[in-house]
Amino acid sequence: MSDLSLWCEEVEKVEEVEQAEEEDQREVEQTAVTAVTEATEEGFQGQTPGPSQVRAAWDPAVAGQRVIQRLLQVEERYTPSALYIALAQRDPQRREELAKWALEVCCECGCDEGVFPLAVSLMDRFLSSSLSLPVSPYCLVAACVLIASKLSEVDNVSADTLCAAAEYSFQASNLREMERVVLGTLRWDTASVTPQDFLPLLLAPVGSRMEGAPDRAELLTTMRRHGDTLVAMCVCDSRFLGAPPSLVAAAALNSALRGLSGRGPAQLAALGELLAALCQTDTTVLQCYSEMVEFALRQRLRAGLQEEPMGKEVEEDEEEDQRAGTPTDMRDVDF
Repeated sequence: MSDLSLWCEEVEKVEEVEQAEEEDQREVEQTAVTAVTEATEEGFQGQTPGPSQVRAAWDPAVAGQRVIQRLLQVEERYTPSALYIALAQRDPQRREELAKWALEVCCECGCDEGVFPLAVSLMDRFLSSSLSLPVSPYCLVAACVLIASKLSEVDNVSADTLCAAAEYSFQASNLREMERVVLGTLRWDTASVTPQDFLPLLLAPVGSRMEGAPDRAELLTTMRRHGDTLVAMCVCDSRFLGAPPSLVAAAALNSALRGLSGRGPAQLAALGELLAALCQTDTTVLQCYSEMVEFALRQRLRAGLQEEPMGKEVEEDEEEDQRAGTPTDMRDVDF
């Protein structure tokens, strides 16, 4: 039987690297003026995503209560240890700093929305096992982003891109070695269950309750976008570190429902009960976490308003306290 190695050996041949560098240089010289013009007109919006990827259509066979039940059974397996959760919540600044940097990198690289929660889950699980930061914490985060990108995307983020995002505080060889360390520590069990996995599964039954509404399709699209935003906020916030991913996803959708649907209290209560039943939790627990999400959102928005003029800040603070809403885009929240 031949020997097989599962390590991610990303060995690049010298000739291929030289040819690629020559081709890249020619492309840069030919498109430099165009790139500068487009950047001036559009403004800085982070690194533009790569070419569009072909994705499979929604498959009803991988949806429904059966799939949700299976994810609920598996999600406890990927929960960090109680000791790590207590340490992270006692001093959350360092973890949140690393999580925010991972979010910035994923946004700049145009990653799929599922890459960031998975990367942070890998980071938390690794730190839960070691209980100590490596010499280069950002190299650890970059390695987790690299692994998550390989699992979630067709065209994954390159090692050189992650090194550049960290201002070359580590080399590509260091990043690949850290990737091996993470994979070895987690025993290659990297397909963690995240709140992002539950969002489409929970949103489908909610949408079926809205049949007949004239703006149903648009509302569901907006709810999904706001749900992604709120999940990313919760992933950064250490207060949600010990919460089950299903509960975080349900609370994010419940908060988006209350801020966007414009429905009456009875309808909102019925949809909240539906979400609680789907993730097999009590309605009171879901309500509590929904209020935690809205409170964290107001804190983020208030922190972002502190940089604006005082008069406008006071006015918008009063408006935010009077209504529950969610931002349209992830960049509207100061993470």
